[in-house]
Amino acid sequence: MTRTMTRAVHNGAVASSAPAGWVSCPGCGWLLYRKRLERNLSVCPECDHHLQLGARARIELLVDPGSFSETTFAPAPRDPLDFTDLRRYPERLREAAQRSGESEAVVVGTARIGGADVVLAVMDFGFLGGSMGLEVGGRVSGAAGLALDLGLPLVTVCASGGARMQEGVFSLFQMARVSESFARLREAGLLTVCVLTDPTYGGVSASFATLGSILVGERGAHVGFAGPRVVQETIRTTLPAGFQTAEFLLGHGLVDRVETRAEIRPLLARLIALHAPRPDVEPPPTVRRPVPPTRLDPWEVVRMARMTERPTAVDYLRTVFDDFVELHGDRAFADDPALVGGVASIGGRSVVVLGQEKGHTVGERVARNFGMPHPEGYRKAMRLLGHAETYGLPVITLVDTPGAHPGPEAEERGQSHAIAEIIMRSSRLRVPVIAVVTGEGGSGGALALCTSDRLLVLENAYLSVISPEGCAAILWRTATAAPAAARAMRLGATHLQATGIATAVVPEPPGGAHTDPAAAADALREALLADLAELSALDVDALLEARARRLARIGGDGALFHASGPTSLQRS
Repeated sequence: MTRTMTRAVHNGAVASSAPAGWVSCPGCGWLLYRKRLERNLSVCPECDHHLQLGARARIELLVDPGSFSETTFAPAPRDPLDFTDLRRYPERLREAAQRSGESEAVVVGTARIGGADVVLAVMDFGFLGGSMGLEVGGRVSGAAGLALDLGLPLVTVCASGGARMQEGVFSLFQMARVSESFARLREAGLLTVCVLTDPTYGGVSASFATLGSILVGERGAHVGFAGPRVVQETIRTTLPAGFQTAEFLLGHGLVDRVETRAEIRPLLARLIALHAPRPDVEPPPTVRRPVPPTRLDPWEVVRMARMTERPTAVDYLRTVFDDFVELHGDRAFADDPALVGGVASIGGRSVVVLGQEKGHTVGERVARNFGMPHPEGYRKAMRLLGHAETYGLPVITLVDTPGAHPGPEAEERGQSHAIAEIIMRSSRLRVPVIAVVTGEGGSGGALALCTSDRLLVLENAYLSVISPEGCAAILWRTATAAPAAARAMRLGATHLQATGIATAVVPEPPGGAHTDPAAAADALREALLADLAELSALDVDALLEARARRLARIGGDGALFHASGPTSLQRS
């Protein structure tokens, strides 16, 4: 390899005197042998820059070989304004077609990805910068309509500079047109995945490109509303490093994932499979036996629940579930690492899983904020509850937190509002909700994920209105009375079972879940499969009525749930 010593960069393209058969990387300037570059999916092997792809090349990378069949639609008016700038608009259209080999800036068709049928709409930046006018709006809306008619997922690959100026206000209103078509897919419970590639801006980014149920950014892609040059010239400010890159969006909670080009197709296949209709699942044979009440003192339960060696949500996601695709971000501010969530499969069922994550090592615990979510964490969970309801997926929550983050920044961003909203949302969610307390269950920060149809509590876990130390400091006037406070509040699974708040206690291996994480995972999986089978047999009205009745009876008129038979579980 030889580095090009002189080069000029304009709009992401590098002008150089590259010899025939060689390409100059727009990212680092290295001369790359074209055939080697193509073998590497047009990703620079020196700097990992993802070069732009045309629509046909992109389709070839994403779909099962030979499965793509193009769909055409009635053409839209080509020049609604009789527009002329330095050249007539029809001349620009003809030149764009010759350069790109396409008739417009998006290609639509049906295909298979991982053996599953999908509708595909792939943009081509080489056609007038992928700009959206009447024809693009019609084709994207047509793709959504085709997906609706066929009952298939819609995958879009976006690459656009925005609205097409030569079509004026007609172009502007394509944003509304395509957004309405995506709304219909969401109402129908059909999956939409938008892959955001470099670049995606303006009227495309502010419409269908960011309306997908799941947003996947290609590594290094620039995505935003106004381009960085416009931003700088408008507000006269220095932009942060990595501004508007896919990685920047991920950190700010605006996309679900960022993937390399090679990783996108396998991810799409998993997502489509996890959202596919599944046949009825036979309930697993489960033996339910009483679990002997724990003999641990309540303060010892607290100490056991807080042990750093105990399995965390991430551990259970690996061991209890068959597959899990994490989805990031609250779509508004940030991605909170203290709360993980995504779509999973367990025993032939697809579910949405939410979990408070502490980590094990000091570094992990600091990075995860010791499992104390900020408002953006709860809002991410709210978004995923909506995702579960849209696609008819049961929800499983894994609760392990000392409480919601109490700092001033959390208050500024509405911690109380976020917790209140998720509790209310959970109380009326139209799919089954199973909560599992795996360790600490601290106050409202835990209850945010405990408003459920079933509440499982691991044998050495607990729920509490306040930490024992906090209770002791307020009522005993000293935190050293925490053990006494724990006993007074009757912390532990024994009390939760006796009062009917817990619908089941999940046994742990002797000495605690950390002594045999695999056995602990097996016991939890068995409990979850049993409850999923029972709850999935209920229709929505019966589910909501039973949930409301359960919540109303907790402490109401002295009624206790154990009178109607709460269940304890033991591994068979």
